[in-house]
Amino acid sequence: MIFDSIRVLLQGWAEQELLPQMFTYGFVVNAFMAGLIIGPLLGGLGTLVVVKRFAFFSEAVGHAAMTGVAIGILVGEPYTGPYGSLFGFCLLFGVLLNYLRNRTGLASDTLIGVFLSISLALGGSLLLLLSGRINIHILENVLFGSVLTVNSQDLMVLSVIGLLTAGLALFHYNHLILSSFNAQLAAVRKVRTILMDYLFVMLVTLVTVAAVKVIGAILVGALLVIPAATARILAHSMRGFFWLSILIAIVSTLAGILLPIQFALPVPSGAAIILVAGSVFILSALARGFVPALKGTTA
Repeated sequence: MIFDSIRVLLQGWAEQELLPQMFTYGFVVNAFMAGLIIGPLLGGLGTLVVVKRFAFFSEAVGHAAMTGVAIGILVGEPYTGPYGSLFGFCLLFGVLLNYLRNRTGLASDTLIGVFLSISLALGGSLLLLLSGRINIHILENVLFGSVLTVNSQDLMVLSVIGLLTAGLALFHYNHLILSSFNAQLAAVRKVRTILMDYLFVMLVTLVTVAAVKVIGAILVGALLVIPAATARILAHSMRGFFWLSILIAIVSTLAGILLPIQFALPVPSGAAIILVAGSVFILSALARGFVPALKGTTA
């Protein structure tokens, strides 16, 4: 497999002292490769989440992933990768929510609050039922992420989701942006806004669920929002907004994965990633007030 070749290559460079010594460990290399896949996906898609004001939705999908994991374990899927129930439940969650939003006319935050409450109640109940059958540390990994558990199967799932998401998002990006900014103008220009809504919901759901193992169900939504929010207060154009968001997401992801390992910090990978991203946001927001050149036009 290609991941095995990359792993051997990086470990060889580490043994030759071309990379830090921690890269001699296979789980570190796996986590590093996962970060390189997750960072650009979350950063790029996060621009749509911020423009569409759908931050609460990405958070809700992350929490719904906890319920998906519980259902998977309950029906007999391996607890290290219950991908069938995980993707199935979260896609159903997202698509049904968007369907009811279009049909009922209720505000997005109202429906998301309803779905999130139901999902958390169901997930919490199922996890309590399963608490006697599984190690509690497994649940901690689901909630807060763990680089120690990333394996070749996870990297393959991430790669497939990454290629699918990147292909669809880049092909429809202009239509997605236009329908997010002004749905009426998009309709006039014959953009299928309802289809774009469903596509957006599915892309956010797929990427969020794929990233749960590294970042955790509770925190994964934050990495969709924070890099894009940081980029929006600094960028001077939509192009700059997009690429700056990706850069911040990549740096935050890799730093959050590697720094706790390098300095032996007992911090979950998800929490470390969000702390790095949050620090960048705060510093950028403060710097923007003092350095006129940093004041973006997209905020």
